[in-house]
Amino acid sequence: MLFSSPTFLFLFLPLALALGLALPRALRNSALFVASLVFYAWGEPRVALVMLASIAVNWTLALWVEARGPVAIALVFNLGLLGFYKYWNFLWDNLAALGLPVPALGAVSVSLPIGISFFTFQALSYVLDVRRGEGRAQRNPLDFGLYIALFPQLIAGPIVRYRDVAEQLAARSLSSAKFASGVRRFAVGLGKKMLIANTCAEAAKSIFGLDPASLDAPTAWLGALCYTAQIYFDFSGYSDMAIGLGRMLGFEFLENFDYPYIARSVTEFWRRWHISLSSWFRDYLYIPLGGNRHGGARTYFNLLAVFCLCGLWHGAKWNFVAWGLFHGAFLVLERIVRGEARARASWLGWPYAFVVVVCGWVLFNASSLEHALEFLKAMFGLGTGDARAVHAGLYLEPLLVTTLFAAVLGSMPWLPALQRRRERRRANGGDGLERGLELASVALPMLLLVLSAARLSAGTFNPFIYFRF
Repeated sequence: MLFSSPTFLFLFLPLALALGLALPRALRNSALFVASLVFYAWGEPRVALVMLASIAVNWTLALWVEARGPVAIALVFNLGLLGFYKYWNFLWDNLAALGLPVPALGAVSVSLPIGISFFTFQALSYVLDVRRGEGRAQRNPLDFGLYIALFPQLIAGPIVRYRDVAEQLAARSLSSAKFASGVRRFAVGLGKKMLIANTCAEAAKSIFGLDPASLDAPTAWLGALCYTAQIYFDFSGYSDMAIGLGRMLGFEFLENFDYPYIARSVTEFWRRWHISLSSWFRDYLYIPLGGNRHGGARTYFNLLAVFCLCGLWHGAKWNFVAWGLFHGAFLVLERIVRGEARARASWLGWPYAFVVVVCGWVLFNASSLEHALEFLKAMFGLGTGDARAVHAGLYLEPLLVTTLFAAVLGSMPWLPALQRRRERRRANGGDGLERGLELASVALPMLLLVLSAARLSAGTFNPFIYFRF
């Protein structure tokens, strides 16, 4: 079920809010757990069995680990579950491509349960935190099940740590102010998805679907920039909706994005992009590997290993591995030449980081490594075909130009700046401008909600990019 579908907005969400808000406190978690299972199983009930198995096994393992049982079983179970569903087909396809004999078992095609990368990482971090003594194992299986299955962030994050919501699972506060804030945040996220991401997706899909040899440099750059806008507003829009829905139900999730496209180094980009994932890899892989505590060479190896696995986490394709290593290589380079500090002090920092990120998205989005390399060649005028066959003017209709302009504005932190200014003026007694900003903070999300509903009525289907991870 999609957040941006009529079924969710006009049927499931009102019922879920009624269950989460109107029922007695003792019944809310159980009701939300059932609602979350319905949300996840919608359209394909079998996939819910995988998540239920993960919930049952990890709840049991955490109790065992807290009683000094070995944590290795939790690692084997969770990584094995993720490996089987996500990388089984990838493994056998590559063995066959190498000409190696593939057992009959390799012909079995395994379907990927939606969101398995997210709920597996949540469950694994929970057991590891119990093992480290950073939290107690949850005794109530329904409360633990709700932590894993909570529908706002189940499909595409953010990856929520148990210790960040443990108290909220036990007792969370509800208020009209928090609910209204959640509605506004949800409306902004829906607007990002429906009005910006979906519009940019049409141009990006069309351009990436062409033979790169037929592209001139401006058209190739237009396709790459449209995808750059699409993936940010698609994924950050989902995170906004998840955070907003959480607030409506009394939960506070940590932020997952901090305007990553204003970063002045690749290192800073990863502090701002998909924060819950980058911090997960930092805490549960990079630091246990030794982090930066054992000299330069070991640090560089750790960075490359982490980003190789980060790429593979995103999908079972060599493109994703190359994308991860591409980013890892720039992080290593910035450490070697102390590039982050220099970039941040230089006016060249932002264009350098942005171009690297855009080129990385080409690796991420292309259908194959060969396709990505040919597309990158076209971007830098090194294509081998007739570059006059397609030109950017074919795509730059008024709607796309307006959307890209809105994407530029939405990628910059001017709204938080206005919010801070409004709060300062409110602290000083308020004035006409403060009241105007207050009105705008309500009117803008409502306008986005109306425009998104109008776009939704067109019936176009465009699922969130991170649903496939």
